[in-house]
Amino acid sequence: MRRTRLTMAAGALAIGALALAGCQSGGGDDGLTIGIKFDQPGLGFQDGTEYTGFDVDVARYVAEKLGYSEDQIEFVEAISANRETMLENGQVDMIFATYSITESRQEVVDFAGPYFVAGQDLLIRSEDAGTITGPESLNGLDLCSVSGSTSAQRVKDEFAEDVNLVEQPGYSQCAQFLLDGSVDAMTTDDIILAGLAAAQGSGNLQVVGNPFSTENYGVGIPEGSELCEDINAAITEMIEDGSWEKAVQANTEGTGYTPSAANPPTVMADCGGVPS
Repeated sequence: MRRTRLTMAAGALAIGALALAGCQSGGGDDGLTIGIKFDQPGLGFQDGTEYTGFDVDVARYVAEKLGYSEDQIEFVEAISANRETMLENGQVDMIFATYSITESRQEVVDFAGPYFVAGQDLLIRSEDAGTITGPESLNGLDLCSVSGSTSAQRVKDEFAEDVNLVEQPGYSQCAQFLLDGSVDAMTTDDIILAGLAAAQGSGNLQVVGNPFSTENYGVGIPEGSELCEDINAAITEMIEDGSWEKAVQANTEGTGYTPSAANPPTVMADCGGVPS
């Protein structure tokens, strides 16, 4: 009898350990682990235990439609260089982090969406509005971008003869250079620029509104994930019920920013391919 009780107790402990291990992994019935940026005001930003931004708003909406309450969501930082690895290793269930859908990335991860169409643009001091209207008006001027970014590379490839490129490690450094007059403009995706302008808050910065590239922001998910169609349905519903528009406005208020004509985006019907 005693041996039977001990055997049953050991079995219960083993089952409990397995259940605990399952709870500690990303996602599942008990929670959803979502990767976001922690350092992009207006998109994905951490302030203590608070998370704000357009990416965060879309992530919360999608999570709710998938059946998860606010207290079941765990936000973790997904820096650009680590996003594919986080998905491949099961560290996150999905990523909302200005994650452009590209063919090379689709070789290792899947995407739902897109939920936003961004374009590379310029952020300028408000006093220069009308003078700096796009990259063609930067002849001889100083332009800041983030080292190693696709935005910086595009400037090198297309405007190197006309623009003095100043590279910095992060967006906040470029914004500060712009504010103190060290550069004439900064460049990256338009909605990132709008978030920076909104965070600055004084009306001293504004987005030019003349994008010269197209970036489809998708929801990164592990390859073969069964969540893709449900995520797409949630994004479509968010667009149709007006929540998408409210989220854009709330996170770019006071910047003069207007999303490009490609927005709201057309969500991929088959959870595959790269949006045209």
